[in-house]
Amino acid sequence: MAAGGWLCGSREGSAGLWDWNQTWYTSNPRFTQCFQNTIIAWIPCTYLWICFPFYYLYLQHHSRGYIRMSHLFKTKMVLGFILILLCFSNLFYTLWEISQGSLRAPMFFISPAVLGITMIPAVFLTQFERLKGVQSSGILLIFWLLSFLAATVTVSSNIQQALQGGFSEDPFRHVTSYVYFILLLAEVVLFSFTDWPPFFSKVINDSNPCPELGASFVSKITFWWFSGLVWKGYWQPLQADDLWALMEENSSEEIVSQFEREWKKYCNRTKRNTESIKYKKHQQSRTGLAKADETQVLLQLEPSQSGPLLKAFWSLFGTYFLLGTLSLVICDVVLFSVPQILSLFLEFIADQEAPSWRGYFYATLLFLLACLQTLFEQRYMYACLVLGLRLKTAVTGLVYRKILVLSNAARRAATVGEIVNLVCVDVQRLMDLIIYFNGTWLAPMRIIICFVFLWQLLGPSALTAIGVFLILLPLNVVITKKRSHFQEDQMSHKDSRARLTNAMLRDIKIIKLYGWEKAFMEKVLGIRKQELQALKSSQILFSLSLSSFHSSTFLIAFVMFAVYTLVDEQHVLNAEKAFVSLTLINLLHTAHSFLPFSITAAIQAKVSLNRLAAFLSLEELDPTNKSGVVSNLLQDRITVRNGTFTWCRGSSPCLKRINLTVPRGCLLAVVGQVGAGKSSLLSALLGELQQLDGYVAMKGTVAYVPQQDWIQNASLEENIIFGEKLDESWYNRVIEACALLPDLENFPAGSKSEIGEKGTNLSGGQKQRVSLARAVYKKAAVYLLDNPLSAVDVQVGQYIFEHVIGPNGLLKHTTRVLVTHATNILPQVDNIVLMVDGEISETGSYQELLQKNGAFADFLHSYDNAEENEGCDLQAAGSTSDTIGSRNTVSQGKICSSVRSSVLKDEAKAVNQVGATAAASKDVGKLTEGEKVETSKVNISIYLDYLRAMGTSICLYIVLLFTCQQAASFCRGYWLSLWADDPVSNRTLQDTELRVGVFGVLGVFQAATAKFGSTAAVLLGGVIASCKLFQQLLENVTRSPMTFFEQTPIGNLLNRFSKETDAIDSVIPDKLKSLLGFLFSLLEIYIVVMVATPIAVVAIVPLTALYAVFQNFYIATACQLRRLEAASRSPIYSHISETFQGSVVIRAYKEQSRFVLHHDSRMDEHQRTCFAGIVADRWLATNLEFLGNGIVFFAALFAVISKTHLSPGIVGFSISYALQITGVLNWMVRSWTELQTNIVSVERVSEYSTTPKEAPWTVGSNSASQAWPTKGAIEFRNYGLKYRPNLEFTLKNINIKINGQEKIGIVGRTGAGKSTLALGLLRLVEPAEGEILIDGVNIAQIGLHDLRTKITIIPQDPVLFAGSLRMNLDPLSKYSDETIWRVLEWIQLRSFVLDLPDQLNHKCSEQGENLSVGQKQLICLARALLRKSQILLLDEATSAVDLETDLQIQLIVRTQFKERTVLTIAHRINTVLDYDRILVLENGHVAEFGTPEELIAQKGLFYRLVEESDRV
Repeated sequence: MAAGGWLCGSREGSAGLWDWNQTWYTSNPRFTQCFQNTIIAWIPCTYLWICFPFYYLYLQHHSRGYIRMSHLFKTKMVLGFILILLCFSNLFYTLWEISQGSLRAPMFFISPAVLGITMIPAVFLTQFERLKGVQSSGILLIFWLLSFLAATVTVSSNIQQALQGGFSEDPFRHVTSYVYFILLLAEVVLFSFTDWPPFFSKVINDSNPCPELGASFVSKITFWWFSGLVWKGYWQPLQADDLWALMEENSSEEIVSQFEREWKKYCNRTKRNTESIKYKKHQQSRTGLAKADETQVLLQLEPSQSGPLLKAFWSLFGTYFLLGTLSLVICDVVLFSVPQILSLFLEFIADQEAPSWRGYFYATLLFLLACLQTLFEQRYMYACLVLGLRLKTAVTGLVYRKILVLSNAARRAATVGEIVNLVCVDVQRLMDLIIYFNGTWLAPMRIIICFVFLWQLLGPSALTAIGVFLILLPLNVVITKKRSHFQEDQMSHKDSRARLTNAMLRDIKIIKLYGWEKAFMEKVLGIRKQELQALKSSQILFSLSLSSFHSSTFLIAFVMFAVYTLVDEQHVLNAEKAFVSLTLINLLHTAHSFLPFSITAAIQAKVSLNRLAAFLSLEELDPTNKSGVVSNLLQDRITVRNGTFTWCRGSSPCLKRINLTVPRGCLLAVVGQVGAGKSSLLSALLGELQQLDGYVAMKGTVAYVPQQDWIQNASLEENIIFGEKLDESWYNRVIEACALLPDLENFPAGSKSEIGEKGTNLSGGQKQRVSLARAVYKKAAVYLLDNPLSAVDVQVGQYIFEHVIGPNGLLKHTTRVLVTHATNILPQVDNIVLMVDGEISETGSYQELLQKNGAFADFLHSYDNAEENEGCDLQAAGSTSDTIGSRNTVSQGKICSSVRSSVLKDEAKAVNQVGATAAASKDVGKLTEGEKVETSKVNISIYLDYLRAMGTSICLYIVLLFTCQQAASFCRGYWLSLWADDPVSNRTLQDTELRVGVFGVLGVFQAATAKFGSTAAVLLGGVIASCKLFQQLLENVTRSPMTFFEQTPIGNLLNRFSKETDAIDSVIPDKLKSLLGFLFSLLEIYIVVMVATPIAVVAIVPLTALYAVFQNFYIATACQLRRLEAASRSPIYSHISETFQGSVVIRAYKEQSRFVLHHDSRMDEHQRTCFAGIVADRWLATNLEFLGNGIVFFAALFAVISKTHLSPGIVGFSISYALQITGVLNWMVRSWTELQTNIVSVERVSEYSTTPKEAPWTVGSNSASQAWPTKGAIEFRNYGLKYRPNLEFTLKNINIKINGQEKIGIVGRTGAGKSTLALGLLRLVEPAEGEILIDGVNIAQIGLHDLRTKITIIPQDPVLFAGSLRMNLDPLSKYSDETIWRVLEWIQLRSFVLDLPDQLNHKCSEQGENLSVGQKQLICLARALLRKSQILLLDEATSAVDLETDLQIQLIVRTQFKERTVLTIAHRINTVLDYDRILVLENGHVAEFGTPEELIAQKGLFYRLVEESDRV
């Protein structure tokens, strides 16, 4: 006070700096003049000087351009200068007074000087903000607001003084204070508006910029800038175009590049440290100081694998996270102020003599503190959620980029399903951690503070709370550890399920052809059962954990009150102690319950972090595997010196001692047996193999045609130009040379026609020609062609070789490396390389190799007879070979016309399977269906579907338990209010034991039975519902016909089986539990407040109506945002899947950057909807909490008004419950909204229940007997087939009879209907007319599985699944190992499998990538041999294998299936010349049918086909 006395002086009155009688103990309070002019006036000054340096540095480093001078800015500046002059005028006036002999206290010249000097940086910041592009300043608005509030205190005091006649004493200061007040009010109003957008800002270029950038500070902190979208979403369904562009700091371009840089930096640092430790350890071991070897060091370092990832996260996002944490800390400070104000308020209620203004003051203070808590808490949540969005962008982007550089070994360790889980489930776990992480340290701090305040109220009795806490803590630690174990199990099973589901969806056609749907469904459901068992155990433990935490509130209150009142009779439990303690205990409960969520989130995030780090640390392709040529003087395009290569580290080399030189413009053919290393050689040239020794160099750009075609889900034109600029003339030449022109004429939209995922709507030949056209269009210097003509017919292959690959083709001036099985083209190539067991056996020109009479001559000699009959051989023009005799040649004109007529007539039928339907729509050429986005509110039937899946009895049981729980809670609170109002007699209370006992019984009933029972019932009911819904989804998808899979992108299906299923598993039950809990709590609070103060109905009813309004507005928008978010997520998964499968092609064409840009654009599109959803949640929470704060205010206000007839116990009961209403109402509406937005998952998984389904798999009494068919006789009666009802017949008037055990060859031009006949026989497409009989049984009247299990098909594309070799041979585990080994011996793979480390348990990678195509085809043949069905169907099964393998397969078919009916769709005419009869199809009709001799004698279509294949 001494300092205050000096500052205030003595003449200004005895009040000095502070006077309690003038400020507090009066019915008309006011501050002393000195306090007003110093402490209050200097508060805003202190604030600005603290913020100024930090804010100045921030503006220096964050410029958004500059804003030109607006009228708003000019007005701010003018008022700022006037305020400076006004402050200094007060200073000069004081100095003038002193010069006139008047005595003035120091405060009269110090305070104006401080204010005037502070106004200068305020004006400076106004100008500096304009130069840095700040449209609305929060820092300055708060400063002006604080200054205005300080001036309000001074003006109100001056008005009171003037009313008492004091104006004449100091008129100058009175007038200047009024002017100062008005100017500050004007500044507050002006700074509440936003200035013009800045120049040179990227935002200006956005067509729909985010309004947050131009919003005022008030609008930003309350999220009112989002109201426009809410209003729009309420009146009309939102579309993706309605959403704003992402801000630059949230975009993939900005985030992923920074994150990738940080990740690599910390990875390299960790790698250096590891190498340093290994070196030191090695040195120590050499000197005998250490015995641990290097492997031990590596094992010790393994757990820190996630370290670099965590450091990268912190480096990139740490600062933003700390700013959010600061908001949470301030929120907590405000939070703990509320119980103290409540204590003072209850003291006021108990003191009948206290002035009324104190009650109004406390009520207002409670309201303001609650509002501050709302603002800071929502700012924290917004920061965390935006940070989560950025983290998701960073991780998904980095994972995608990793896919493009994975080595072959790494690709075997990861599948598409696992990668989808990483970017879907694991990223979500990390996002959850951002919200809950602060709970790991802040929750214990809250608990400690609560204990301190409880000690102040109840003394040592508060220590009993610590005892209760310590008793419950070990229980929850055990529960948490056990839960983490179950969650790890669940994630492991989830990965396995995702992997199997992805494989099943990807290869659904082969699964249907073999009738394996049930077997794969059982496998998926078996894994799902284990997954749900782990989830069920986790949910029960979670219910126990929640019950213990909720019961801790009661247990702590019960033990503390019991000890406090029973230990000493003079301890009276009044309303202040009871309900302030209860408020503190509720805070303790919040902190206590937040802790397990935080710990659980941390544990889950740790597991996910390790999984992400493990994936990101997988081996990458070594860039040194493919060296660039540094010298332009080198003439050779390809050079390999002493190259030794392996598919992965640690495995034996697949290529050894490779020495190869390919000159510029050379056509090099690579030939050899199956598994000789031909495709591996191309992979080595592309840098796909691990280089163990030697040197590889390629000069110039590269184009690659893989053996298994990779087609994008894009238009035909986009597949061909593949990122290049469209050159129409060159494009037309390419499609003509690749024999694609006739296809374009028949496609629904020509080049713009969409191609389905993996080219589902293209035939094998069309896919191969599109893949070749993509390479040709590239105009590359080097072409690597891996058997590019294996799937096309003879005449088409001849045409393409002549026009594209051969000496006179489009590529004649380029370097071409051609892997081929067609030996007749060898005389036309420049050089030949013969591969034998991974080595180059011979190399040279055709004539040179023949003259050597070495391995190549032996190779040709072994094929001599087969080569004469080879259907896809191309005419060797000008050949003088003795080995290859002269042949009857077909003129080039004849070939061209044959190709055109063949392709033009019917090949586009494959596209028309689904394309014509699309053509009828407004989106001509559109094939695949994007994600459907519903625009209406969620139908009530969706909720009923979920509740029905849960079970009616469980639903009724849940409602009963929640009712009992809330009734017990109300009774316990009301009993406590009666206890607190008990009269005190001789400083003691009567019936204390009764009060304690009843209070305890009610609490135990509520916690032990109702709480645990209700939570467990909801969560376990959710598991039951999830089980049923998943099974329905799996059945609905599996039972769908092939057209469904052709039209539905795999990303859509994966989305249902991953994200949507995860929501049904965990999110929906949790939100339903929360909704019911908060709903019943809300009803209880309303009853309590209205029982205590019935007049509160006047405020509660309109505020509740406002809640309903906000909810209705919000839900309409939020549900649509949720649907848009889900729809925009699927393209990301589809693109990831597509990229993973085509990464080799993407790398070969060096298109990684383009694909990364495509991914980033898809990710940004998805994050637009996510960001809008985040802001929608904050908008709702902020507005609801403000309304809740209003209810608290009115409850307190009406308590002050009704003070005379209310007891402190009832008021405490009412206010303590009213304080909870903010959180309860907010969480109830949010839970309801989140439930409604997540219930869309049920809507989406149920969506496929209404799609068309296949015929039944089995048909009761009509099921075929086990012995059927005994003969294998097949009869087509007037059979006709359409792919769609509105299309033309693909097959028409098919009338043929095939005898049992007969061998039938099916031939015809490309598109004649050969494969369609096979599809019809297996009923993948149902007949439009007629019927097919097998052994006299109409196949349309039996189940699909009864049919498909009796017919074995070997398809054109061999399909293997990720798993053991044995599983691929015998997925149903029906055969013994001995049987399998015998079959492997028949197909001559026994020795190969015996050489494998795990033999039959050898792990096949996804799609069998670690086996050659020929080996995969032989394994598919082995499947057929194991089944040994009465009918065998080969659909061009030998098109992708060499001649020897073809002969081998044909020999096996002839010997092992000699007593079976065999139908062979022939690609090579020679394969069916010795068959019993030949079926010739043309334009979907039977052109000819008879023995080969009869048909050749007729000289019809079959004769011409034989003639074209040089067999006549």
